[in-house]
Amino acid sequence: MKNHTIQKLVYELVSKLFVLPIYKFVFKGQLIGRENIPQKDSFIMVSNHGSLLDPPLLGHALGRNISFMAKAELFKIPFLGFIIKACGAYPVKRGIADKNTIKTACKKLSNDNSIGIFIDGTRQKNGRVNKPKQGAALLAFKNQKLLLPVAIVNSHRLIRFKLFFPLFSKIVIKVGKPVQPPQSSSRDELNLLTMHLKDEINNLIG
Repeated sequence: MKNHTIQKLVYELVSKLFVLPIYKFVFKGQLIGRENIPQKDSFIMVSNHGSLLDPPLLGHALGRNISFMAKAELFKIPFLGFIIKACGAYPVKRGIADKNTIKTACKKLSNDNSIGIFIDGTRQKNGRVNKPKQGAALLAFKNQKLLLPVAIVNSHRLIRFKLFFPLFSKIVIKVGKPVQPPQSSSRDELNLLTMHLKDEINNLIG
């Protein structure tokens, strides 16, 4: 309980002191679909992935403490590593298929913590969902938790340069309606749900 309280406090401080200025003033962040975010029970947020800043930006915008699976290498990056760790992220060495990763995710969900998964498993140059993995659907089945499709628009092109001057893109985060977990872990059902999530997120991106 003490560790959870400390993490929550650190998360709030990092969110307000560091992430808020970046999200609101640098990238003119906007959230659409706030009413779709579950406010009581934990859930599995599923999103596209275009930038290293996606975890803190999404966590701040949604207003829920969301623990993200993040590549172990990211924790070694100054400042970014501090932010994602403070936001509850945990390192992944071999992706969602790693048994230890699944065990950690299940433990967080059982403790009423929401988790975030980038459904492609890695950043995509076009900012869309292209080759989604079935890990999110499997976790939803194991824990019987809602899946929340979320699109973060323009994160794959946050900064552009014109005559050596940086131009910052506007970040729009769109939240879709929660999706029920699968009723079995059969490959067909997991694949069907995964493709549904892919379509939902890409439709939100537009």
